Amino acid sequence: MATGTGLSPVFPLGSRLNERGVLEIGGCDALDLAREFGTPAYVVAEDDLRARARAFVGGARELHPDMHVVFASKAFPCTAVLSLFAAEGLWCDVATGGELYLALGAGFAPERIVMHGNAKSVAELRMALRHRVGLIVIDNFDEIERLAELVAEGALGDREGGQPVLLRVTPDVRGDTHEKISTGQADSKFGFAIEDVQDAVARVGRTAGLALDGLHAHIGSQLLELEPFRRACAQLAGLGDFKVLDVGGGLGVQYLEDQPQPPSVDDYLGVAVQELGSHGGRLLVEPGRALTANAGVTLYTVESVRQNVSRWVAVDGGMSDNLRPMLYGARYEAEVVDRFGGTTECVLAGKHCESGDVIARGVLLDDPRRGDVIVTPATGAYGYAMANNYNGVTRPPVIFCAGGQARVVVRRESFEDLIGRDQVPRSRPGGD
Repeated sequence: MATGTGLSPVFPLGSRLNERGVLEIGGCDALDLAREFGTPAYVVAEDDLRARARAFVGGARELHPDMHVVFASKAFPCTAVLSLFAAEGLWCDVATGGELYLALGAGFAPERIVMHGNAKSVAELRMALRHRVGLIVIDNFDEIERLAELVAEGALGDREGGQPVLLRVTPDVRGDTHEKISTGQADSKFGFAIEDVQDAVARVGRTAGLALDGLHAHIGSQLLELEPFRRACAQLAGLGDFKVLDVGGGLGVQYLEDQPQPPSVDDYLGVAVQELGSHGGRLLVEPGRALTANAGVTLYTVESVRQNVSRWVAVDGGMSDNLRPMLYGARYEAEVVDRFGGTTECVLAGKHCESGDVIARGVLLDDPRRGDVIVTPATGAYGYAMANNYNGVTRPPVIFCAGGQARVVVRRESFEDLIGRDQVPRSRPGGD
């Protein structure tokens, strides 16, 4: 699963520098991609997605007879990505009505969908019941009451055995990650406190139309150490004997070449099986970024270069296509796609009207100049998902590359898309 000779492992599998020294993703020349599709653009190595899906599914099958991999769709909620994972045998984790709509449209069978969310609306719960999703993860006591009311009004239909549900438990285990993506600590907005679990079990047991299958826990994202994950699994195992235990996701990825490599898929799955395998029921794991982050890169075009105190390299994207650096200080590498290995220390800045619109600091670029194409790797998770229209910037396309062929799976937004939902009369548009 090497990325290619001389390339950082943060790039997609199979990436390489071709004979002209230009980055290739999925066999496609990055300069050609920028010319054909424009920038910014999300570029995804299709074979990388398949390889990572198969590593998870194959590892789960080898370790446990009833262990299933549930893609956390929030990481990359794109129909092409979801359809690929559905075809590879993954399940799907959704947290809103919109994500449920996407998962169903992409081909996930309802019984392979797990519905999450700490503030599900009545409409979202009704939608999940109507489509007979495999599991609804109940997050709080209010949700038990809402489901009971929906069942009483007939939203469940004639589903035999009732709606299978899990209870989300807050295990009081804090993962070694950024506080904004940590979810397992005691004072979390997610799930039942340990001391409330038995009360919740009893209430679900008294609610007609609900079938309690088991428990769920998730301690956070971008975990690079397995010990907190092990503690959470052990905490879950100690809460009783259930048909299903869902240990969430969180396996981290490598964003920087000098960052420690994350645990392997087999080691991650192995911890879950070691701690929970003896219970005899079904095990679920919910990886997100571990399936998609390193499969994708973002291409930009340099618009200006200036020397104030630092060397500022401003590109045609920024916080509208990658909000993670601004949201919680995520760090990225960057290269000029046809001149890897630069030595000029730069600040890679976005085009938006915010001083904090910085994609990466301290990156080493080869004498960057206007018109250069820049690549930031490891953007296949949460870039597309968090993309926005700040400053009226249109969202980038998603380009799948495989075997030297590129195809658009999500088109670039147009200015017309920006006003597509407006319900007021407009004067004649200005120039383009």
